[in-house]
Amino acid sequence: MAGRGRPTAELVLTDEERQTLTRWARRRKSAQALALRSRIVLGCAEGLSNKQVAARERVSQPTVGKWRRRFLEARCDGLVDDPRPGRPASVTAEQVEDVVVATLESTPANATHWSRASMAKRSGLSKSTIGRIWKAFELQPHRAEHFKLSNDPLFVDKVYDIVGLYLDPPEAAVVLCVDEKSQIQALARSQPAFPMMPGMPEKRTHDYVRHGTTSLFAAFDIAEGTVITALHRRHRAIEFRKFLATIDAAVPDHLDIHLVCDNYGTHKAPTVHSWLDRHPRFHMHYTPTYSSWINQVERWFAELTRQLIERGDHRSVHALERDIRAWVSTWNQDPKPFVWTKTADQILQSIQRLMKRINGAGHWLDGHMRISIDAHMSIHNCIKRGQGRPAGWPPPPALAHLYPHPPPTA
Repeated sequence: MAGRGRPTAELVLTDEERQTLTRWARRRKSAQALALRSRIVLGCAEGLSNKQVAARERVSQPTVGKWRRRFLEARCDGLVDDPRPGRPASVTAEQVEDVVVATLESTPANATHWSRASMAKRSGLSKSTIGRIWKAFELQPHRAEHFKLSNDPLFVDKVYDIVGLYLDPPEAAVVLCVDEKSQIQALARSQPAFPMMPGMPEKRTHDYVRHGTTSLFAAFDIAEGTVITALHRRHRAIEFRKFLATIDAAVPDHLDIHLVCDNYGTHKAPTVHSWLDRHPRFHMHYTPTYSSWINQVERWFAELTRQLIERGDHRSVHALERDIRAWVSTWNQDPKPFVWTKTADQILQSIQRLMKRINGAGHWLDGHMRISIDAHMSIHNCIKRGQGRPAGWPPPPALAHLYPHPPPTA
């Protein structure tokens, strides 16, 4: 039976055109309109119908037909927007592409990143033009963000364990996030601060005198937001054991205690292990290596730092400790628990997307972690879609307890 409607003109690409369209579609900072048009043409070149391409790219069929026709008439030049009324552009598309590519793929000879002045000197354009190009493509060479990927072989296992405590805490138990803020300095500014005035913020001297340090041990209750604290001048396993005794005395005897803490050596010392053996209601849950973001007490420490320590002025350690105790007491009078919203699957999917994005950009990634996350997501997605056992079943040992019953074969 003959197909209905007008026949679609065949679209065949040369090797050079395919390379150009693929480059436009895949480059991270291409104009999104040009990238979409390139993907439409590539889909048409695969032999797909306008309806199939429209469904894949989530656009209308007339849009697919328009860019198929424009490409057949003018090839790659047909994918560029038609000239608009007004003064002709003084900066060509080739110059814009050169600036974007140079910003993303190179650095100046005498610096670690481009500035508007250095890029203007290289490209021959004005500094304001460089600024407009960077703004249009959301490029910010002056900014840098820090990150640290965990290389813990049990990363997936520990994320499920801790996030499970946050989202579905056990009954007849309390979940406490425990850590230490060590080496809190009692700093006294060299001159008195100038108070805030209309039109002038508070002024503080940049230099200070150190008057000693203290360490704050804290256990944050994820359900109520209250905090159990203790201050010690030293930060050793013996102080941590004393803090565990403080927690034991503060929590009612009929409740189990689940502690979320990091892998610091004082948390795993023999004296601590022997104390935990004598107190079976304590259950330890260790965060993955380089993953302090998963411990909620770190967020509480940020509040303490911002509200008290960062701009505090203390002439002695006693004064610093007195202010910390007063601040904690005020917090516990009106506690504010932090609400954890992301599931373990969402966290792993986010990390998986990041690793796929940077995997081909020359970045080193821990192979075991990548395999563990990829294996888990493959198993989880196959089970969720009802496709039966995924390839490579059974899962790695670190994931085996998450899938005690193998899915049926498809």
